[in-house]
Amino acid sequence: MAKYVYKFSEGDKDQKDLLGGKGANLAEMTNIGLPVPPGFTITTDACRYYMKHGTVPPELPEQVTAAVDHVEGAIGRSFGDPAEPLLFSVRSGAKFSMPGMMDTVLNVGLNDSSVLGLAAFASNERFAWDSYRRLIQMFSKTVLGVDGEKFSAALDAKKAERGVKTDPELTAEDLKELVAQFKQIVVDSTGAEFPQDTRKQLDLAIEAVFNSWNTERAVIYRRREKISNELGTAVNVQTMVFGNLGDSSGTGVCFTRDPSTGHSGVYGDYLVNAQGEDVVAGIRNTLSLADLKEIDPRSYTELRDAMSRLEQHYRDLCDIEFTIESDRLWLLQTRVGKRTAGAAFRVATQLIDEGLINEDEALERVTGAQLTSLMFPQFDDEAPKTLLTKGLAASPGAAVGEIVFDSAQAIERAAQGVKVILVRRETNPDDLGGMIAAEGILTARGGKTSHAAVVARGMGTTAVVGAEELDIDAAAREMRVGDKVLRSGDVVAIDGTTGEVFEGDVPVVPSPVTTYFADGLDAALALAKDDASRELVAAVDRLVRHADSVRRMEVRANADTPEDARRARAFGAQGIGLTRTEHMFLGDRRQLVEDVILARDDVEQQKAFDALMPLQKADFIEILDAMDGLTVTIRLIDPPLHEFLPDLTTLAVKKALAEDKGQSDPDVDRLFTAVNRMHEANPMLGLRGVRLGLVIPGLFDLQIRAIAEAQAHQVKAGKDPRAEIMVPLVGSVRELAIIRERAEVILAEVGAAAGLKLDIPIGAMIELPRAAVTSARIAEASDFFSFGTNDLTQTTWGFSRDDVEGAFFSDYLEQGIFHTSPFESIDVDGVGALVRAGVEGSRATKPGIHLGVCGEHGGDPESIHFFNAVGLDYVSCSPFRVPVARLEAGRASLEASGYATA
Repeated sequence: MAKYVYKFSEGDKDQKDLLGGKGANLAEMTNIGLPVPPGFTITTDACRYYMKHGTVPPELPEQVTAAVDHVEGAIGRSFGDPAEPLLFSVRSGAKFSMPGMMDTVLNVGLNDSSVLGLAAFASNERFAWDSYRRLIQMFSKTVLGVDGEKFSAALDAKKAERGVKTDPELTAEDLKELVAQFKQIVVDSTGAEFPQDTRKQLDLAIEAVFNSWNTERAVIYRRREKISNELGTAVNVQTMVFGNLGDSSGTGVCFTRDPSTGHSGVYGDYLVNAQGEDVVAGIRNTLSLADLKEIDPRSYTELRDAMSRLEQHYRDLCDIEFTIESDRLWLLQTRVGKRTAGAAFRVATQLIDEGLINEDEALERVTGAQLTSLMFPQFDDEAPKTLLTKGLAASPGAAVGEIVFDSAQAIERAAQGVKVILVRRETNPDDLGGMIAAEGILTARGGKTSHAAVVARGMGTTAVVGAEELDIDAAAREMRVGDKVLRSGDVVAIDGTTGEVFEGDVPVVPSPVTTYFADGLDAALALAKDDASRELVAAVDRLVRHADSVRRMEVRANADTPEDARRARAFGAQGIGLTRTEHMFLGDRRQLVEDVILARDDVEQQKAFDALMPLQKADFIEILDAMDGLTVTIRLIDPPLHEFLPDLTTLAVKKALAEDKGQSDPDVDRLFTAVNRMHEANPMLGLRGVRLGLVIPGLFDLQIRAIAEAQAHQVKAGKDPRAEIMVPLVGSVRELAIIRERAEVILAEVGAAAGLKLDIPIGAMIELPRAAVTSARIAEASDFFSFGTNDLTQTTWGFSRDDVEGAFFSDYLEQGIFHTSPFESIDVDGVGALVRAGVEGSRATKPGIHLGVCGEHGGDPESIHFFNAVGLDYVSCSPFRVPVARLEAGRASLEASGYATA
């Protein structure tokens, strides 16, 4: 027979999957001898059965009966006994803490008879009736679905009638009257009396906790925290102890260290003559633990001893709920406490110094997400703000500046020393100059994987996208939010962490953690404004350096400019995993690429090549110089063709207007004919990447020659350049072989001219499912692979990255089709399977082939663990994500060696 019920004495802290976090920790506290009210846990297996079948397992009622009998024997009172009643609390408890997301019912077991017995047993009539009105209120709202506001209104009316402000000031007679009112509310709302059968109360409360797993708030919380919907919750049934017995009783919550700063000390809240929900609800002002020391010194000393024991036992910051019943301390729950990102790093290093954990365990206690939140500047929380609107938080940080509505204006104003916010309906590649110049980017359209979002994250620029309330008129250089009109030059502030947009200036607090990575420890310590900030910088330094010492994978950066390369190196990048050469052709050079593509003959095309060659060579020299001694993987040009061609619609309008006037413009006619001939319905799957290099071979040849000459230039200058050539969008070994044959000829020519032997590896970017599944063949012509997981995700799912997020991703998330965007975190089952196939196939052909990833996923903490597990040699990400990748690569190595990640 399946076992669905465990006494607290039967479990331990390592059984969170079965008993949930709360149940496992109650069992652990019981077993180490701390004062825990007796009880039992109904497993997550029972919840999963309930969710699947709509009813509890048939074995459950009998097992609950046996567990209740055991508790009755331990306590010496009986559940349902009208004379000396045993009462229970019924609480949720999932594997992962979900505070406030699921339901609790206290005082289960009270009815019209046992309330009298409880009053006599406790010699406290007021306490008994207060407990009964709490049961009716909580049970009716949670189990019966009665509007909780009806009970709150009745309670407030009773206090107003009696001229009192707080619940404890109500008398026993007042509470009796309230119970009668509450029971009538139940009848009016449900058509039935409040249940008097105590076992029915217990069974319904258990089912209510199961049902609360799927409430809207719980589902939303799990989605945000990336918790599986399949886990289910355990139910903890525990003997009630009462903090509302009078002034010698109370309830509270405490932490073994400050969860905001990590500092050791006495932190917590306490309420006299109250039950647990009163502390959480905030309906009364709490006292501090220092006040408890004065009120009840013996209980305070016992609590401090228990706090110390639990922190020593769990070797971590603990969160503890407790009740004092008539001067006797009881512990109702403990868990490893939630904390701020800064506290996570401080506590981890403090525990090393205290000898409780080692450096590996400390690294396991912090996350890349926490480090990310520490690196971006934030607005001063205490500063006054005027909220305009809210969009999607696309790239963290805080940015303030004058509104500009186009790239040219952004560049112009920034050159004058003015901080600007680039405001667009949506951005496109032509906006890159303005995006670089701007302090922040704000768009009315787009999602977290839109152009603005991806580019901003890559540059470390603050961005808010998809602010749909914005009505932007770029021509008039103004935007509206409701009745509010803002014009070019007006100041706004955007928060890329929350998605909020504010009117006017808001003070920004810089991050010493970012200064640490950019300029070193001494500079960061000098910037730190207080001891807490200095402790934080030291803690980050210590743990990131340890991550570097244990990680297997290298961390490289995606960098397209010398400035990006230098920044990446300062942030700890061990090379460049992706240089996107098409970004070098935007702005003034775009016309030259257009001339190459639309050339009428070889002479015109060669003229454009000749103009591009020295520019490309200079680009590569600068980047190789910035990364001297480290690998620089240069991807040959990979744009959708339309990004370098005139807009077809614009040309069609010009042509039609001219014809309407009986005129003709030969240049417009020629361009229209050429662009119309090359127009693609789906340019992302059209003439781009290796296909463009095969159709217009001179374009790739130019870039390969520029790379070779830059490498030769650096060698002759006494440097140590390490260029690699990466061919994009390869789907066939023959495609790569043709490019490789041409490249080897060019490398030999340049090398001979320079009197050098140029050894420049040539590899493939794996972005197509076909490339992944035929990797064994493609590896024959390749020195390395880099998985371009952005396009690999797009082609695997059949998603258009620029369109799908705003169109239906929210529906997919709500319906559980995926828990997070596959463009944010690797789709392990689909895209991940192709990456794994690519690794296995390529290494079957070439066991020593170097493999990496250069998509957005290269900087995503969860994805990094997958890439480590499948055996990639490096990840490459934007410069600002390099520190996060370094930390997570270290954690991934520990995970692979047996540590469980936090």
